[in-house]
Amino acid sequence: MVAGAGFLNASTSTTTAANGTATGTAVAVRGLTVRLIQRKLLDDITVGFGDKRITAIVGPTGCGKTTLLRSVNRMHDHTLNMTVEGSIVINGQNVYGDDVNVRELRRHVGMLFQRANPFPQNIEDNISIAPRAHGMITRGGDGQVVEQRLTEVGLWDAVKDRLHASPFTLSGGQQQLLCLARALALSPDVLLLDEPTSALDPATTEHIEALLRSLRDSMTILIVTHNLGQAMRLSDDVVFLMAGKLVETAPTDKFFHAAEDERSREYVSGRIG
Repeated sequence: MVAGAGFLNASTSTTTAANGTATGTAVAVRGLTVRLIQRKLLDDITVGFGDKRITAIVGPTGCGKTTLLRSVNRMHDHTLNMTVEGSIVINGQNVYGDDVNVRELRRHVGMLFQRANPFPQNIEDNISIAPRAHGMITRGGDGQVVEQRLTEVGLWDAVKDRLHASPFTLSGGQQQLLCLARALALSPDVLLLDEPTSALDPATTEHIEALLRSLRDSMTILIVTHNLGQAMRLSDDVVFLMAGKLVETAPTDKFFHAAEDERSREYVSGRIG
C-alpha cells in the first residue's frame, strides 16, 4: 500500500464496517488508551464522529478532551513518555498504522489551537506555503487561494494591502482568523479545534461560529470547548468525558435536555465540572 493512500479519498459515507468505520462515521475511535508514563490520560475510548457534522467534546478540566483531539492527527507522536494504544480510523485506514504518511494525514486532518500560532513568514505565505508544499498550487497561482481563504474568514479587507507584512502586526483575534484560513487552505476532510475562541472577543467568536456552521457541509468538525453555550449553539452531537473515560455521546439537544447518564445531567446543570 502506498503510504498515506487511505487519506486521499475524501468520502467516508460509504466506508463499510469491514474496515472499522460505520456508514456515516468520519472518524472512528476504537479502544483508545493514552498514557503519560504510567498515568492514563484516556482509558479505552470507543466513539464515532459523524460525517459532515460538528461534534463538541466537553467535560471538566483535565478529563482528556484535548488529549483525544490531538490523538486524531497524531500530535502526540513526539511527546516524551506518551504512548497511544487502540485505533483511529479515517477513510478506512487506521491513522496509527505503520504505513501511514503523517504529513499526508495532517493535510487531510487540519487543526486550530487555543492560541494563535502564525508562521514567522508573511501573511500571504501563512496561507500559501502549505498548499504549495503539498503540490496543490504553484507559487504563481497562489493569489487566488490566499484571497479566497482570507475572504472566507472575513480577514481579506483588513490585510489585502499588507499581505507581505508580518502576521504578528495583527491583533490576537485577527491572528486566530489567519490560522483558521491557513488550516482551510488545505481543504481538510476533518477540522480539529481546541478551544479556538476562548481568548477572543464576542464579535470574533460569533463570526467564527457562523463560519464553522457554513463549513459543516464540506468537512467534519470536532471542537473542544468549555463553553456549554457554544456547544449548544454550534454542535450537532456531544461527546462527554470525565477522568479520561467516555461517559456519554448523544445528539446535542438530547444531551442538554434529556441526557441518559446522571453525570451528564449534573455537568449540564453545573453541579460538577
